[in-house]
Amino acid sequence: MDKDTLYIQEVVEGYRPDVERLVKYIPWLESKLGTNVSNMYKGEGIAEHSMAFPVYDSTLMSLVQDVRRTNLLDRNYAYIYSRNHIRNAAEEQRLIAKATIREMDMLKGILSKYILGGMTKGRLWTEGVYNGSILKVLLKMKEILEYWNRPVG
Repeated sequence: MDKDTLYIQEVVEGYRPDVERLVKYIPWLESKLGTNVSNMYKGEGIAEHSMAFPVYDSTLMSLVQDVRRTNLLDRNYAYIYSRNHIRNAAEEQRLIAKATIREMDMLKGILSKYILGGMTKGRLWTEGVYNGSILKVLLKMKEILEYWNRPVG
């Protein structure tokens, strides 16, 4: 086998188990595209004594936890954004659409922005669902792996 074939095989084998774990969320992400998956908790009397806080959809929280248990997170995702000159969701989605097996790390970085970034800025979780970036990353990863091997999920 030549180097390219070995590289592709290595990438497919490395990403497949994690992507298989996450494809179950694709239908949910498709159904929530363009909708808000969090609400502000405003219980009785909370405004008088405290600040309102966000309450997230339980499926979203399951997705976040499942992604955190995979190897699809890159703490250095900011470098992927600067290297690829990504400044907004439209640029993210343009790069996602053009991604090949050689850009799996870029897809991983985009996913990381929403999952890891959401750990400190919760709005990123809902933003990633609302604008479809998380959905598009998972669909693209699934498509790439299916192209190079058997169907995922």
